[in-house]
Amino acid sequence: MNHLGGLGDDAAKGAGDGSDAIAREIADAVDHLTGLWSMAANGAAMRLSLHQLRALRILQGAPGLNLTGWAERLDIGLPTASRLCDRLEAAGLLERSLHPLRRREVRLSLTQHGGHVLQDVADRRVQALAGALETMARAERMALSRGMRAFLEAQGATLPHPDGPPRP
Repeated sequence: MNHLGGLGDDAAKGAGDGSDAIAREIADAVDHLTGLWSMAANGAAMRLSLHQLRALRILQGAPGLNLTGWAERLDIGLPTASRLCDRLEAAGLLERSLHPLRRREVRLSLTQHGGHVLQDVADRRVQALAGALETMARAERMALSRGMRAFLEAQGATLPHPDGPPRP
């Protein structure tokens, strides 16, 4: 039998041992986590869609971004980004200001209220996740943490140590 690798490798390793099987389990867990995230976000003082929250998080990480850059990071067209900007500005979550050197360029930034809303959502998400983690044995939580670190490292991202400083 000519064995070239691929899906057959996962089956040969046994049920649940292969990367495809683990990827399916993780995808299912991410679906549940997304639901947990949504429920936590819906409990916040201001209800925002996941798309709106993502848009605000992008501005939080890159204050002063212009509309074109924001649209690119959101992977949406300029007209859609402009309408989203209008809605978030009307809600008092972001503000537009003229670029000090380029008169025709508008910079976007979170308002103080927008920052508070994002913090409220983040706090609620942490509480919801902590509640779920509390039901796990300590060894399972630590294994999950190690696994997440390894995954993020493989992706070129980093996760702070639980005892380290909080993330920005």
